[in-house]
Amino acid sequence: MERGLFVGLDIGASMTKAIVIDRERNTLGQGVVFSGADFQAAIRKALKKAQALAGLKNIEGSLIVATGYGRRSVPFAHSTRTEISCHARGSYHFFPRAHSLVDIGGQDSKVIKMDDRGNRIAFKMNRKCAAGTGAFLEEIANRLKVKVGRLNELAEKATKDVSIGSYCTVFTATEILTKIREKVDLKDIVRGVFQSVIQRIMEMDTLEGEVVMTGGVAAHNPFLVRMFEEKIGRKIFVPPLPQFTGAYGAALYALEAKGG
Repeated sequence: MERGLFVGLDIGASMTKAIVIDRERNTLGQGVVFSGADFQAAIRKALKKAQALAGLKNIEGSLIVATGYGRRSVPFAHSTRTEISCHARGSYHFFPRAHSLVDIGGQDSKVIKMDDRGNRIAFKMNRKCAAGTGAFLEEIANRLKVKVGRLNELAEKATKDVSIGSYCTVFTATEILTKIREKVDLKDIVRGVFQSVIQRIMEMDTLEGEVVMTGGVAAHNPFLVRMFEEKIGRKIFVPPLPQFTGAYGAALYALEAKGG
């Protein structure tokens, strides 16, 4: 039986993340898998990955907190927390000061503002449209017939600024096809797509003070983070394992429930 360990589960519409931490808040192991249609199967797979990385045979005796879109699909979780609270808690752990958190997930984007004590003072969430999310990048990658993992590399090699003005994913795809017919270089198109994501985020809310960026998009596209820095004219902070920030926040809530 593994005691003194704390587990955070973040079951998103696109990806499911699991993380295991100890009493000193050290990350022992983490795992991420596609959520698919069976959340409980995804949870088991993510946990198995986290346990293997942590060198654990099981997580019996560990306190578990679940968050995210599918948080109520975890019958063995001791409690649940909203994704807003867990992302904010995880971000504030790494950057314990007032800041604006930008989280770009698979199906939604969030802007969460915190004061210098970690209290959430405002948040905005985009769930009505895929524009500005990981799903948007995946759809564009499919249209361009490139692997989504290559987008960062392509954008980094761009030499020209290309404007992608459409707000809707469908219209953006049509706009991109037009640019392809106009012989616009693929690398420049991808950079324009990154710029479109940044613009959608900036339209959600003002980004005051220090800015922290989390989520799978930040984890896999560091050049997009650099472009964002250029856009706002200041450094953007990215925590370790940015895709697991929500899960880490959930694990911290589990630890704090035990007085840690």
